[in-house]
Amino acid sequence: MVKKLADAERAAHLADLPAWKLAEGRDGITRSFRFKDFSQAFGFMSRVALLAEKADHHPEWSNVWNRVDILLTTHDAGGLSMRDIEMAKAIDAL
Repeated sequence: MVKKLADAERAAHLADLPAWKLAEGRDGITRSFRFKDFSQAFGFMSRVALLAEKADHHPEWSNVWNRVDILLTTHDAGGLSMRDIEMAKAIDAL
């Protein structure tokens, strides 16, 4: 089973992910991405979807025209886990 990160662990990992913030009212991390237009935003979502399928770890997200908002949390762990940290790093690498 995936383990939820302790406070000290999450603080250390979030220091390496400056664009990601703790989600308000949720035990997860969030980031908003902006693109030139809908086509670029949708292309980005497609690339993230392929990462998510490979990792078997799927984001909560929304898309409005050129913006993609992503929330990462691990439901099985009841909050933020290393799976979320790893996915955030993979998304940032795109």
